[in-house]
Amino acid sequence: MIWLTIGLVLLGVFALRFHLDRRRISNGIYLLSGLTITGVGIIGSGDEVDAGLLLTRVLVVGSPLVILILAGLLLANSVQMARREGARLANLLSIGPGVVMLVPFLLLGVAIATGSIWSVVLAMLFVVIGYFGFVFAGFVLYSLLYGRLPYQPGMDAIVVHGSGLVGARVSPLLAARLDRAIQIYNEEAAQGRRPVIIASGGKGSDEAVSEASAMADYLIARGVPTESVGVEEQSTTTRENLLFIQRLLGERGRNLRMVLVTSNFHILRTAILARRLRLDAEVTGAHTALYYLPSAVLREFIAILVAYRWTNVVACVVVAALPLALALVTGGTPRLG
Repeated sequence: MIWLTIGLVLLGVFALRFHLDRRRISNGIYLLSGLTITGVGIIGSGDEVDAGLLLTRVLVVGSPLVILILAGLLLANSVQMARREGARLANLLSIGPGVVMLVPFLLLGVAIATGSIWSVVLAMLFVVIGYFGFVFAGFVLYSLLYGRLPYQPGMDAIVVHGSGLVGARVSPLLAARLDRAIQIYNEEAAQGRRPVIIASGGKGSDEAVSEASAMADYLIARGVPTESVGVEEQSTTTRENLLFIQRLLGERGRNLRMVLVTSNFHILRTAILARRLRLDAEVTGAHTALYYLPSAVLREFIAILVAYRWTNVVACVVVAALPLALALVTGGTPRLG
């Protein structure tokens, strides 16, 4: 009963934090923790099941398994990307992370076969892997939930983030974002509002024009009035997008509510950045081809880990110390085999 109570409390904390501000990565951790512990509490409510032991097994097996599955997806993704878009270096970058993620599991196999590595060392390694697996699962779960949230009408500005051009033309990925922005604009216009659509993106070294300029042409060619289209042509990153947009809209003399339009894999990190910059902004996502998602989601996750690097360093030190502390308490570091 105690585990069920803890799980329900965590879900209650999630609900409160979600109500106060849904643009928090920690919301996903509370949600996943609450769902996991509540599920274990329900399954372990019978006398024949030890809920605490069941929870331990779920975490010890399930969290590293997330990383193993992700490694497989990344390796398969590199093959799929090469088939669809050619064997260019950019399309094969998911091979490296996939192989790196498999290394600990290969070491485990060697250790089991030879008994050459202390079990406590492997335990320290795998609790760290389990930590990242659990956080990644929470990130994906909350990204899916956040992406399903309905659009809130009544925005003053629709900001479209750039994602690269093909020569002077928008790429399919960027076209999906612009089409989503046009859809939102038409919905707002049908209710008598005229929000400005701001195309945001600078000019890359391999691009003929700025992303914002090509995006503006795309919008106007599809019926958006010229006076309803604005451009921001200086930014090269999502953070710069938001900083320059903040400055641009601030020149209008009032705080404007805005919706940020990006790809569905990018929505949660964009929302977190907007929150950290104290922007009154929500985020909506455009559809992305499934084969593109594994490596894209991993990049987003790594970017969030870097943004909260010291939190993650401390967490890794703490969880890695648990097997060592257990070994010291029990008086030994047994070998495998």
